[in-house]
Amino acid sequence: MVFMKTIIEDIKTRQFKHVYLLYGEETYLLHQYRDKLRDALSDGDDTMNTAFFWGKAIDPKQLIDLAETMPFFADHRCIFIDGSGFFKKAPEELVSYMEEIPESTYFVFAETEVDKRNKLFKQVKKIGRAVEFQRQKENVLMQWILGRLKKEGKKITRPVMELFLSKTGDDMEVIDRELEKLLCYCMDQDVIGAEDVEAVCVNPVSNRIFEMVDAIAGKQQRRALELYDDLLMLKEAPMRILFLVTRQFQILMQLKELADRGFDYRDMAEKAGVPEFAVRKYVGQARRFSAGQLRAAVQDGVQTEEEIKTGQITDRLAVELYIIRYSS
Repeated sequence: MVFMKTIIEDIKTRQFKHVYLLYGEETYLLHQYRDKLRDALSDGDDTMNTAFFWGKAIDPKQLIDLAETMPFFADHRCIFIDGSGFFKKAPEELVSYMEEIPESTYFVFAETEVDKRNKLFKQVKKIGRAVEFQRQKENVLMQWILGRLKKEGKKITRPVMELFLSKTGDDMEVIDRELEKLLCYCMDQDVIGAEDVEAVCVNPVSNRIFEMVDAIAGKQQRRALELYDDLLMLKEAPMRILFLVTRQFQILMQLKELADRGFDYRDMAEKAGVPEFAVRKYVGQARRFSAGQLRAAVQDGVQTEEEIKTGQITDRLAVELYIIRYSS
């Protein structure tokens, strides 16, 4: 949160850097702060001096040409770039240009993924601001949700809050969307109950993955394959499903080791990089596997991915066989 405050301070003091990079997994916050910079740096109606670029087909030379163009009846020109991929593979001309940005030009990049060894990343960090937006911890999310509910005159108990977060995960965009649905559903009542959450909030992909691993642990092969078919119907790619299942096994393996070493839930959440409210349920699931089974499932997931990528087997069949292997 400290780095986010630097943006607020820049806006408050009107002491802007000429280049900003906003990056990270928490796109809800990232977009909020990008929009704060947009509102502070540009007039919303000024299409002559504010430009927006999206995607990986952006021509860096076009950005440079635009940056070199004097603003039209304005103090400065603002260029916003989203999802360029420049911070994974840096265009040399843009790296060099960062040292030459005119006083009248401001760049704001928004990226979900960056490579911190990337030349452009290093250059932006040197001359501007590179601000990472990470997934927020459980206590921050709960305070944020409680603040939203208080404005609407609603109350919620901690167990119901934890149930809600178990449905949404820690993605603030998902939380925001599901919260709006919940507020509309509970419009005529003061207290939000567990039955309201169950009635309104959908199970995200992560919950289906959890259920699939649970079915695998219980040797419920038919149920595990049904969940796989459900995810395919939701247009989830087999490779992504394999990645998520393998990652779940990896989290369980790590939590099992931490539990055996006597760590409490808070420390386990910190070390495994998962929300504290999810640790209890994950630890319960981890107990259903031996350490050897979890290690084998992770290694087999990596091997299956390699076989798919090298064309030894089709993705859909490979993932199905992986599920069958561990649920038999």
